[in-house]
Amino acid sequence: VAVVSGVCYGFIGNRMLEPYLREADYLLMEGASPQQIDRAIEAQGLAMGPCRMLDMTGTDVAASVVVEGVKSGALPKDPTYRAPVRALAERGRKGQKSGSGYYRYEGRTPVPDDEVTALLAGLAAQHGITQRTDISDEEIVERCLYTLVNEAAAILEEGMAYRPGDIDVVWVNGYGFPAQRGGPVWMADAIGLAHIVSALQRHGVERGNAHGYWNVSPLLARTSASDHRLSQAQAGSPALAA
Repeated sequence: VAVVSGVCYGFIGNRMLEPYLREADYLLMEGASPQQIDRAIEAQGLAMGPCRMLDMTGTDVAASVVVEGVKSGALPKDPTYRAPVRALAERGRKGQKSGSGYYRYEGRTPVPDDEVTALLAGLAAQHGITQRTDISDEEIVERCLYTLVNEAAAILEEGMAYRPGDIDVVWVNGYGFPAQRGGPVWMADAIGLAHIVSALQRHGVERGNAHGYWNVSPLLARTSASDHRLSQAQAGSPALAA
């Protein structure tokens, strides 16, 4: 399935993947386990949670993408950004291919690993992050999937996608998003844009927003305020007109 994309960091799919993986890694440093995060995301119908996905593709590959993104200025120079995946790669925990990553592997079966728990606790202490035991599955879904929706809206506004449905096509066909939920944009309409905007704003207040991670896309905010559907929003034109 072919979809036209404007030229930007990560194009459509991988650009949306960044905030999704960013929040997964932050949640890990804050006290969630890889299995809790994966379970919460897979319960939404996704084929694979972020930790299992990164172990399959390789933490070394993911870490390299982050390092190069920071060097190019496409990603923030924030020492906490994707710190877990970078630390795992540095320790040779490359995922399934090395027998350990976010999990250790018995054959192809992921098994929770106390070494990862200790590593994450160390990263939290290093970066001044307080670990907690009250992280809910609902919080995981909001922080991982609502930021995904927010990035989709930014991509639309910038004209990096022709139409909202193209974003859904990319994610359903290329990233294991459940077809029955229609894709991230269709899912957002079903959840309610006002609810998503409110959750993004709340997490921005609770977590701090020094790097703009929780800035609500203007298109998402406008569409929510006008009680319209994101799936019917008009894409911008600059990138695709070139």
